[in-house]
Amino acid sequence: MNGQKLWKKLASLILGLSTAYTVPGPVLASEDLSVGSAGIDALRLHAAPYNLRGRKIAIGQVEIGRPGKFGLDKAVAQNRVVWPARVFFQDDEAQTNKHVDRHAQNVASIMISSDKAFPGVAPAARLYSAAVGRIRRSGQPQECLSTQHLAMQNSDDLRGINFSFGESLRQDPRTNAVLDGNALLTQCIDWSARVHNVLYVIAGNQGRGGISIPTDNYNGINVAFSRRERGQFAKIDFDNIGDPEVGIAKRIIGQETNIDNRRSIGLVSPGNQIPLVNLDGSISRASGTSFAAPHATATLALLQEYGDRQIAASGQTSVQWTLEARRHEVMKAVMLNSADKIKDRGDGFNLGMSRTLLDQNHHSWLASEAFYNQKIPLDIQVGSGHLNAYRAYQQFSPGQWGPEAPVPPVGWDYNTVEGNDSTFKDYILDRPLASGSMVSITLAWNRRVELEDANNNSEYDVGETFQDKGLNNLELYLMPAAENDIRKSIWSSVSPVDSVEHIFHRIRTAGRYKIRVQYRQQVNEPEQPYALAWWTVPSP
Repeated sequence: MNGQKLWKKLASLILGLSTAYTVPGPVLASEDLSVGSAGIDALRLHAAPYNLRGRKIAIGQVEIGRPGKFGLDKAVAQNRVVWPARVFFQDDEAQTNKHVDRHAQNVASIMISSDKAFPGVAPAARLYSAAVGRIRRSGQPQECLSTQHLAMQNSDDLRGINFSFGESLRQDPRTNAVLDGNALLTQCIDWSARVHNVLYVIAGNQGRGGISIPTDNYNGINVAFSRRERGQFAKIDFDNIGDPEVGIAKRIIGQETNIDNRRSIGLVSPGNQIPLVNLDGSISRASGTSFAAPHATATLALLQEYGDRQIAASGQTSVQWTLEARRHEVMKAVMLNSADKIKDRGDGFNLGMSRTLLDQNHHSWLASEAFYNQKIPLDIQVGSGHLNAYRAYQQFSPGQWGPEAPVPPVGWDYNTVEGNDSTFKDYILDRPLASGSMVSITLAWNRRVELEDANNNSEYDVGETFQDKGLNNLELYLMPAAENDIRKSIWSSVSPVDSVEHIFHRIRTAGRYKIRVQYRQQVNEPEQPYALAWWTVPSP
């Protein structure tokens, strides 16, 4: 092994979910940055007429260390471009100059950097950061305590939390542990998502034998990372692992991937050679899922600023803009449904997508098992596609539309469905769909995890556990508007194990269609909340 390869391997082991390169590269034009049009196209939302920068939106960050805070830590005395709102050690205030960490600083810079040359995705967002510290054995109880503490900040109004670290299965105290969703930290995240209404964005598993807990969560979004392909972030990076077709199947199933063929990756985001702001204000570059996840976490802040603006403008009198716009399930459905898969040809029939995303085998989503198999909603390598902040805004901005009346070509809803396999909600599209156009529909709901609350304080305390109540089974159908027999649907997403259903399908025959959300099987509560997002192309 030559010196360069040895260094890369050592850096990967040290950082877990990232590989650092300290030598700065050339300064990039704004459109070439990961936050620009070559990446997630967030800079467009910073400018007029959108003017979205994450103002008044609180997001969180949990890591081994924490970013520096000006006025508290000497390491950032010359750096004011990364300014977290508050910093903690687990569930207590951070101490001066302790647990300050370069990796955490780099991750924070992607979210909130105000550097003019290297801006963050949401530079005006309020970032709350908690350091867990280095714990010799499994630190999942302390990690759960830390994330719960963050989720309750900003007057219990924190919208998303970024995890650019995790636990190895080797450290999990369970006997013969596998990625089944039942590690304590994973259960904690799924519980907190529901109870605190927080979207958890998790760096996808990376590194052989890697840091895989809590990538087996149900209620958050796991993010893989892309590299540049002909100047655009459009190719899954080879350092992402988790696909048995790429690795050694017997070794990685249950260790690098979820058991039961349940999908892990939800989104892809830029993560190769990303410019980062260091503690001293200098710029370096690094690669890894650590730096992909915060792009998605901060995109949530931009969307939530827009949502809050619309709620305030309507005075909560508009049915399109209510507090349901803040639901984490809505954000999950919106970001997954608006992801780029295949580049639009200029006629809008591919939903205006800006890139064709390629997997490690250089295949597009149209060659994915998920495209052909109705029981598989997401691609094992790229999930629903590549994060696109501007398209997420386009998906979110039409507002909420319920099934009570015909719905527009693009929209979303937060609703509930009750009962058994005879219960459904139909969303009839108000215009015929164009022949040859694509349809994208995403349904997201929560696994139910409950806290075994020994002292009845409604909070997790070290030593307490969680109980997995399971996942109610919902299904998603695209049907002719006048049809009621699901056997005559033109496409469906009917995974028996996932908490997401996703349809990406080409309309062969122009006409009127509807979307059906079907309650297939009750496992826990009879009433199941869900979020639905759709994007269609009406006939001229």
